[in-house]
Amino acid sequence: MSRTYDVYGIGNALVDIQYQVDPAFFEEKGIEKGVMTLIEEDRQKDLIASLTDNALERSSGGSAANTMISVANCGGKSYYACKVAHDGDGDFYLSDLQAAGVASNLFNREEGITGKCLVMITPDADRTMNTFLGITSTFGPEQLDEAVIGDSTYLYIEGYLVAADLGFEAVQVAQKLAQANGTRVSLTLSDPFIVDVFKDRMVALVDAGVDLLFCNDDEAQMFTGASSVQDACEALAGRVGGFAVTCGADGARVKDGGDLFHAPGFQVEAVDTNGAGDSFAGAYLFGATNGYSGEQSAKLATYVSSRVVSKYGPRFEDRLDGEGIEAILEM
Repeated sequence: MSRTYDVYGIGNALVDIQYQVDPAFFEEKGIEKGVMTLIEEDRQKDLIASLTDNALERSSGGSAANTMISVANCGGKSYYACKVAHDGDGDFYLSDLQAAGVASNLFNREEGITGKCLVMITPDADRTMNTFLGITSTFGPEQLDEAVIGDSTYLYIEGYLVAADLGFEAVQVAQKLAQANGTRVSLTLSDPFIVDVFKDRMVALVDAGVDLLFCNDDEAQMFTGASSVQDACEALAGRVGGFAVTCGADGARVKDGGDLFHAPGFQVEAVDTNGAGDSFAGAYLFGATNGYSGEQSAKLATYVSSRVVSKYGPRFEDRLDGEGIEAILEM
């Protein structure tokens, strides 16, 4: 059955601000390196004041937004359900999303503060995020549109949403609406911190039915309790319909209906890993909804993620057409 959208994504709408920092800054400010940390507005303002001279760029972001942009730039049709405020950052966010070719619930705005994520990139290409959620912390079931979910091939759930009670409720409702309408469910575990602190909620979502799971190797091991990536993949194989476990430069371990296979990575010089997993998921979902095999989808996804880590910024910004994709698959 033909549907209007390939993927309907839900997640936290955040204006991403990227900075280059020295690791000494983390020690000075008491920041945990390499993970996402939720912070209050005053704390974020203090950090911004200290980082102003090092800003690289600003973009509409949040994990699922990056994924929906990746779907669109591969030539797919994506919709992003989110929540921003009636403020300057909210105006910027929606304008940037529209320019990227992603449809959204633009009417859904209230007074408040649009969330922001400080993405701090160190010379080892690692990314550390400090996030003030702002109005997106109130993202709930009322932001969902059952008709649009039912008119999408896949629902994509950003795992960060489970950190808020209202967000977790929205995720559960969206999952049920998708299943009632024959829309497949995909979920990303998002971050080791989220898996560690909110594991019970992640388990509840997986047990309720997930057709396609995205995570990295650390998240896979934390979720399953396995001591190796291979053991984690074997554990996941019995719990979800399919999965893609990203392993940095080593590519990904993927299960797509049949046996587990390895998708090699493309070798590049990494300068910024922010958004690599998000863009991988978007490219893979594009492949999965546009007639490509699991192996082809995974190859496209590893290529796209390699392009993201080879530059600063969380997005895959190239625009691909069918000819471009075929050239990638022949590499």
